[in-house]
Amino acid sequence: MNTLVDIRRLKKYFPIVGGVLRRPVGAVKAVDGVNLTIRRGQWLGLVGESGCGKTTLAKTVVRLIRPTSGHVYFDTSDAVKAEIEALESAGKNNSKLTSLLKENDVATFSGKRLSSLRRHAQLVHQDPFTSLDPRMKIKNIVAEPLTIHKVLSGHAQETAVEELLARVGLSTGQLERYPHQFSGGQRQRIAIARALATKPEFIAFDEPTSALDVSVQAQILNLLKDLKKEFGLTYLYITHELLIAESVCDHIAVMYLGRVVEMGRPEDIFHSPRHPYARSLVAATPVPDPKRRIGHIVLPGEVPSPANPPPGCAFHPRCSQATDECHESAPVLEPVGDDHHVACFHPL
Repeated sequence: MNTLVDIRRLKKYFPIVGGVLRRPVGAVKAVDGVNLTIRRGQWLGLVGESGCGKTTLAKTVVRLIRPTSGHVYFDTSDAVKAEIEALESAGKNNSKLTSLLKENDVATFSGKRLSSLRRHAQLVHQDPFTSLDPRMKIKNIVAEPLTIHKVLSGHAQETAVEELLARVGLSTGQLERYPHQFSGGQRQRIAIARALATKPEFIAFDEPTSALDVSVQAQILNLLKDLKKEFGLTYLYITHELLIAESVCDHIAVMYLGRVVEMGRPEDIFHSPRHPYARSLVAATPVPDPKRRIGHIVLPGEVPSPANPPPGCAFHPRCSQATDECHESAPVLEPVGDDHHVACFHPL
């Protein structure tokens, strides 16, 4: 599989303003130097505590918000990325570098380039009730992307909307209804149909099943599996449910305080986690298999504020294995065994 989304040194800081003049006095470091690769056809799960930056990362990747710094490449050749890295390393901020970034770096997109990206990269929000316009009928909600991007119109558009709704398990008799007339699971199906309207290659899901009953969760997950296979989609799937991530994702990334600290296949993360934070998440996950129990890990203290993260490794104040090096420098992701499993830690 080749790389579809390549995230390099991505940062997103939200300014904190104060005083009478409302000047910046600090920043919330929601995403703080993330490196992440999503291969074409991959279902990548992103897990971590609330407030660690998962949603901000997803919104930045699809450019609902502009990153502070870093690069996001979408279906960009390795040769172009290497050329950009070489020009930046040489300190050559010239017209060629600017041109390459405008054409290939999602972080710099605007106008037609950004509109084109929106056709190929979509986001399904956590709460479909707030992401669906309550004043619009379902047929208009699903048709809106087709109208905005001038994909289809007239009778062809109506036919496409009916086919999309049928594909996600809804009937054409519900076209005239409003969002409040549907259940939570049905609203999520509508949001998925809208995301599929422009035939995207990449969809980011922000905890799409967290507010649903277990039986409905299973239906939505099975639907996502079928759609991925049918349309050849690539997923970034944000969830708090590690068991869900294990059952549906082919790779899992663990995020802590704005940084990815470990990434690997589900069996790597659940059976041999290397980062202490990943170990604590796995230990806290209830599983019906007693052979999977690895002990109960209680992390001391609280999650540091992203407005004032600790120096060095962000996890060191809560880590029982922290060394002096952890206080001074942040480790980088390194292979553990093979290239599929990488973890962020200092050697003991």
